Amino acid sequence: MNKEFLKKIFFQSLTGFLSLALAILLYFCIKQMNQLQSTFRWVMNILAPFIYGGTMAYLLKTPCKFLEKKIGAVLPEKHKSKANMLAVLAVLMISVFVIYLLLSMIIPEIGRSIMTLAVVVPPKIDEFIQWVLRHLEGNEVLQNYVMNAFTSIENWLMNWAKTDLLPTAQGMMGGVVTTVGSVFTVVKDIVLGIIICIYLLAGRTKFAKHGKALVYAVFKPEQAEALLKECSFIDSTFVGFFGGKILDSAIVGLICYVFCMVMTFVTDFQNAVLISVIIGVTNVIPYFGPFIGAVPTALLILMSSPRNCLIFLIFIVILQQFDGNILGPKLLAGSVGLTGFWVLFAITLFQGMFGFVGILVGVPVFAVIYDLARRWIVIGLKKHGKLEVLSGGGDSDPDPGPGPT
Repeated sequence: MNKEFLKKIFFQSLTGFLSLALAILLYFCIKQMNQLQSTFRWVMNILAPFIYGGTMAYLLKTPCKFLEKKIGAVLPEKHKSKANMLAVLAVLMISVFVIYLLLSMIIPEIGRSIMTLAVVVPPKIDEFIQWVLRHLEGNEVLQNYVMNAFTSIENWLMNWAKTDLLPTAQGMMGGVVTTVGSVFTVVKDIVLGIIICIYLLAGRTKFAKHGKALVYAVFKPEQAEALLKECSFIDSTFVGFFGGKILDSAIVGLICYVFCMVMTFVTDFQNAVLISVIIGVTNVIPYFGPFIGAVPTALLILMSSPRNCLIFLIFIVILQQFDGNILGPKLLAGSVGLTGFWVLFAITLFQGMFGFVGILVGVPVFAVIYDLARRWIVIGLKKHGKLEVLSGGGDSDPDPGPGPT
């Protein structure tokens, strides 16, 4: 009895000590948040090549695995060991070609669009002002308000150019050395990242074996199995989401390009390639992507033809309805499993925490967290004999195991 009492006192004291230690640690982290953030950024800058390389390798591992199987099937038996390296070289060459193809289509279109806007915008503004004044003839009060508004906007633009734009440009010219140094650093990190990507893709099987051996060495067999199964589920969630989203965006961009080409033959529609690429690329961003892509492209079309802009906006609404209700669910079925509310919540939360990167990875990360929470709740309900709360009183038994692997 005395031993049990001492044991109870010991665990209570240990719990109190750990709680106090965690509270002190949390206070220290909050107090030194700026220092921790700067330290984190410093570490991230050092590890930037490995982050770039790991990201590229993860995105390319699925097509690399596919190409390795295809290449290995046609190689003689004595050369099958070379299939992996040939697949790595092939997927890198394809990636470089796709990036070059996109840039070769986008850059000339951007230059042409800028030149067109520089020529078209000033006359369009004058036409708009004259149109407004014609419709306000006989109402001198409103005409004065409109002219004062246009004058105020013009003065604001002039002041902005003098007080903000010119000093910023001078600062940029003065910091050319710093800018060149930053660009050089980014280019260096990307080049090192490509080299690291090649190493990771070529040795991905070996790295996987080493990671699996480490897990079994640290954890008990049943814990190791559960951890590896969870890692497999996380990987399938991310691969399914990004693979499906990229394919979905490519199809959306292609449909938009076909529509733009038809409009080009029928009307004086311009910038078909640039508009289609913008719509396709921004569609990768969940939920907000269609709106982000539609606004600049609609403004670009509006400068040349308001009628075409209206037709294009109607088409975008129809296209996004098709993508959101038919195409997207078909391609992403089973990869995320979140309702629209949780998708919006995940994007809002992770965008606030990690910025643009959070927008891209927030949905699959939250899908994994959501699945873990769901299975934890199911296990808890089973333990307390209250599973009918989740199943609505029926006899169904929700599966607490991880999603598709």
